[in-house]
Amino acid sequence: MSHYDILVIGAGPAGLAAAHAACGGGVRVGIVDDNPLAGGQIWRGGPDRQADPRAQSLWSALRDAPNVTFLPQTRVLYSPEPGQLRVQSAAASDTLRFGHLILATGARERLLPFPGWTLPGVTGAGGLQALAKGGYPLQGKRVVVAGSGPLLLAVAATLKFKGAHIVAIIEQAATPAMARFALGLVWTPAKIGQALRLAAQLKDVPYLRDSYVHSAHGDGTLQSVLVQRGHGRELETLQCDYLACGYGLMPNVELAQALGCATASDGAQTVVDADHFQQTSVLGIYCAGEGTGVGGVDLALVEGRIAGLSASGQIVPAQAEFGERARWRKFAASLARAFALRPELATLAGDDTIVCRCEDVAHGELRTHTTWRCAKLQTRCGMGPCQGRICGGATEVLYGWRPDAVRMPISPARIDTIIA
Repeated sequence: MSHYDILVIGAGPAGLAAAHAACGGGVRVGIVDDNPLAGGQIWRGGPDRQADPRAQSLWSALRDAPNVTFLPQTRVLYSPEPGQLRVQSAAASDTLRFGHLILATGARERLLPFPGWTLPGVTGAGGLQALAKGGYPLQGKRVVVAGSGPLLLAVAATLKFKGAHIVAIIEQAATPAMARFALGLVWTPAKIGQALRLAAQLKDVPYLRDSYVHSAHGDGTLQSVLVQRGHGRELETLQCDYLACGYGLMPNVELAQALGCATASDGAQTVVDADHFQQTSVLGIYCAGEGTGVGGVDLALVEGRIAGLSASGQIVPAQAEFGERARWRKFAASLARAFALRPELATLAGDDTIVCRCEDVAHGELRTHTTWRCAKLQTRCGMGPCQGRICGGATEVLYGWRPDAVRMPISPARIDTIIA
């Protein structure tokens, strides 16, 4: 049984910033992540290999700190009792004891069902980006990138760099909302620079605003997509080999909920409720980054610093970061308004369209139920290996349901780990 004064779950920007801030107080810090390398999704491949100098600086400092331990390829399963977490790696299992806990569990893509979305070749936008970063061959492949949010531009740029031919970027948000968002970037000059760099990389790629994928088609594998342009226009067919489609991000709140932390609704998101010092409703447990609301890497970094400083008792330095956090939260709110999902997206699925992919439950079987729990009892929706992480986000948009419980273990576990 290992003991840490402060245990950080998640090695993305928020987790690394939290660990860095905390270790300066001289406490013993542990960082747990289920990936082989630190960095999370935004710095996938390792923070030391990123162009962002903040990633390199954080990782260099943590790597050299004698009071910091990194536990890669380690999954949190459950809490056997307060102050403890049962974890599992590829080779062994352990119980980690902690004085304070910082949750930096990030977010995942929201995938929405439409006819043909289960065809081979249809992926999440961030999912295909992660595969490409990991070496998946895309040279010469025709790719349509669709959904909503600035992530689409980053995905398209990555795929193009890996040799893919980007047929089009399809953004569901309307032009007026995006124009207002662009004007608001004057308050965050760094974001203007990022936008200009992405625009230069994608200058020859069609960018279709106020549009969305209506359906995907192919004989056994994806061959084309039908795109709805604007309101009432005819459908347009685009030939492609891959469709990378994602409708924003959803905070990973399952571990926080399992530990008894209160959550709240923030628009279409369920977020962990945290105070000014990033402390949750459970004393000694903090949350930073996308778990408290999707806001991007800059907000994640400052929230991580506040959580790490607060958990290690450095209250005055933590308070000094409040103004920076307020600035990036304002940006996050503007982002959410500009890329709010349009109601048409909830009408695309037909009765035979699969919604729960793990248990093969179709829209026609689900739309007659009134709650998530009722649907689970009657159809097994959300009871497959992903435990509702995919269909939960879809049913939230389609039917307004929100999962009301978290089942243990949080992640798939070996039987011997649980018996031990």
